[in-house]
Amino acid sequence: MSGRLWAVIPAAGLSTRMGQPKLLLPLGEQTVIERVVAALKQAGIAECLVVCRPDDTVLAEVARCSGARVIQPDRSPPQMKDSVQVALQWIAAHGSPEPTDGWMLIPADHPTIDSAVVRQLAAAWTQTPHQIVVPSFNGQRGHPTIFPWTLVPEVLALGPDEGLNQLVRCDPTRRRECPVDQPSVLWDLDTPADYERLLRSIGLGSDSPR
Repeated sequence: MSGRLWAVIPAAGLSTRMGQPKLLLPLGEQTVIERVVAALKQAGIAECLVVCRPDDTVLAEVARCSGARVIQPDRSPPQMKDSVQVALQWIAAHGSPEPTDGWMLIPADHPTIDSAVVRQLAAAWTQTPHQIVVPSFNGQRGHPTIFPWTLVPEVLALGPDEGLNQLVRCDPTRRRECPVDQPSVLWDLDTPADYERLLRSIGLGSDSPR
């Protein structure tokens, strides 16, 4: 039997290519981070952990007000993997995780999470809780991704030049691809052009019908 799912949102990046904090960009009446947390809560994910830089007080406050638990380590995590490790260490210390539990990775550059997709992935993970569950659209893998809690020691042991993708790619037998009908699992948000395409895709772009 599968157990609880935590959502981990690494949010300590500098948004260098965007030129402004991308998680605070508006998507309709909500910011990106507010939209992500709302979708996760609608899908039944009880605990959303957002890892911010220690000096990022604005994002921390917005994330906290949206219902997320904010973690701000003493030093800024240099990479997404480091933010994930911070969140997993917090869960280990405060969440009393069991081997049957899992955690869902939501990278900050995949902002259009759909609650129906999250529920679909969670249902697939419930069937095979020992596997990594990855959404795919037209044969391409995307995010969010669910990891079994039993893989946490491997995540914490990753070297400086190793990323989380290594765990997804290294052993296909422990990976389950879950086809979804939402292309948003593939959408990145790194540059102003990405943002404008995203706005158009959800009917909010400057040249979209109002």
